[in-house]
Order: sequence, then structure tokens, then C-alpha cells
Amino acid sequence: MKKLFWVLICGVLLSACSQVPAATSLRRDITQVLTTQTAAWNRGDVAGFMQGYWQSDSLVFIGKRGLTYGWQPTLDNYKRNYPDAAAMGQLVFSNLRITPLGDEAAHVVGKWHLTRPKAGDLEGHFLLVFRRLNGQWVIVADHSS
Repeated sequence: MKKLFWVLICGVLLSACSQVPAATSLRRDITQVLTTQTAAWNRGDVAGFMQGYWQSDSLVFIGKRGLTYGWQPTLDNYKRNYPDAAAMGQLVFSNLRITPLGDEAAHVVGKWHLTRPKAGDLEGHFLLVFRRLNGQWVIVADHSS
């Protein structure tokens, strides 16, 4: 009985330890998506920024103007609202909290800030839902305010 107890304890500990690298990898990969998006935005490249999103009609973006479904309509909204580099400004994400929801999904809560010397700064908060699809982490839902 004592031996069985120790076998079970060791199994639980090994299982917990094996999940730590997976969560670390997940957080690193999602952080890289956000870093790549930030770099694209700060170059004035809206299409490059959108590469972090799921290219599907099922993508959902929730903003102050309501719901937008689909990758292309979301891209069109970004282009309409941020027509040039001056309007886009310089993006910074902060206060990121990445929470795994299993091996294939996670959500990210954080703050965004646009520094725009001529147009005035903007900032808000967001909740992103990420999924790993075809080996890549992509945003499948974005609620930004």
C-alpha cells in the first residue's frame, strides 16, 4: 500500500512538471505573435499586423462600434480607422496576462497604448482568445475597448 502511494505521488509530480514546459512554450509563442504584430503596426503595416489573426470568416472582433465577423472585414475596419502611419502611431502592449486554457487555447488580457503626436494618444484594454491552428497560434476572438 505504501509503495502504491509513492508511485501515485511520483506520477502526479511528473505530470505537473511536464505541464510547466508546455505552458512556458505556449506563453513564449503567444508573446512572439504579439511582438510580431507590434512591429508590423509600428511600421505602418496593417496587413502584417493582421497576420496574427485567424484568417477565417469566424474571427470575431468586438470593439466600441460593436461586432465584426471575419478576417477581411476586420482588416477593412483597421484600414478605415487607421488610414496612415500617423493615425496608427506607435503601439505598445503592456500588463499582459497569458492564461493557458489547455494545450491548444489561451486567453490574453492586457493594455494597449497608441502614441500619436499629431492625432492624440489612444489607449484601452483587451481580451484576446488564441487557438493553436495548423501549428500556429492565432487570435480567434478580440474584445478591445
